Amino acid sequence: MKLQLFSGEKTEPATPRRREEARKKGQVAKSGEVGTAFTVLAAFVMLNSFAPYMGRHLKEIVHYYLTNMSAWDGDALGFQEMFLFALMKLALIVGPILLGLLVIGVLGQVIQVGFHSSSEALMPKFSRINPMEGFKRIFSKRALVEFAKSVAKIFLVGYLVYTQVRQNLAWLPQISLFSLGDSIGLMTNSIYRMGLQVGLFLLIIAAADYWWQRREFEDSIKMSKQEIKEEYKQMEGDPQIRAKIRQRQRQMASQRMMAAIPTADVIITNPTHYAIAISYKPEEMGAPQVVAKGMGIIAARIREEGQKHNIATVENAPLAQALYKGTEVGQEIPAELYAAVAEVLAFVYRLRRKTV
Repeated sequence: MKLQLFSGEKTEPATPRRREEARKKGQVAKSGEVGTAFTVLAAFVMLNSFAPYMGRHLKEIVHYYLTNMSAWDGDALGFQEMFLFALMKLALIVGPILLGLLVIGVLGQVIQVGFHSSSEALMPKFSRINPMEGFKRIFSKRALVEFAKSVAKIFLVGYLVYTQVRQNLAWLPQISLFSLGDSIGLMTNSIYRMGLQVGLFLLIIAAADYWWQRREFEDSIKMSKQEIKEEYKQMEGDPQIRAKIRQRQRQMASQRMMAAIPTADVIITNPTHYAIAISYKPEEMGAPQVVAKGMGIIAARIREEGQKHNIATVENAPLAQALYKGTEVGQEIPAELYAAVAEVLAFVYRLRRKTV
């Protein structure tokens, strides 16, 4: 026997409904390291790409102040004008960088969880200020992993910076001998290479962390077999309720079928096991239709209803069996039974004419 059925052990992958409920609560598999790695890489790439643009605007600021400071007489209006000029230029320098970093930060989240917001995740929870729960979180497996990850990042990033600086020790003492442009170029290239190395390293850390976070998330939403059964009951309804609904539907269908018997022209019987009521209205139907059928007790009721409304009953065992097995209520009879049913209807019509 599978003891998981009784132990309640969560061994089954989460159902789509459980995943959707977790998503509504803000429980998704995501890593903060992905956004950090994307931001660091994007920052250094954009700084390197926008360097000429930023340098041009900085030159304009320096030129503007060197030109206007000598003519400034200390009035507030002149100071305000110079301040607004510097503020506008700084906005032009920093604005594209900040906008790009904002887009990259949002993109880092969208890649992981898509476009999703959850107000439930922002609701205050008293369990978060519970000291015991706090201690559990501090000494949990997740906290230990986060601590190890932080220590690894500090040491490895420090090592990358150290190796980059050591590679530049050959020319750093002689930087005063270079021109200003060459010195700035060497420094920026060195910083750019160091930033790329750090960003790529953080990207590797982010990939590993995302794998870990996804694994932890999948474990946290696992379900027991009993939970899956309960969810199925909630979605599909209790089996007893479904049985009662089907029973009620059968009763209603039977009542509609019995109500349609007075419209029949003939009831073909087996003679006792089967009863099939046939109706034919040439102006409304392309072929005779079965308005009621049944076997056993239902067949007896069909015959009783037929007697109440003076509907002719014809015993034809092969035809009755063929109609019962090959035609549903409300359907026209199959083409292969046209001749046999037409013969029965002709017999009934002759009886009616003699009675009249």
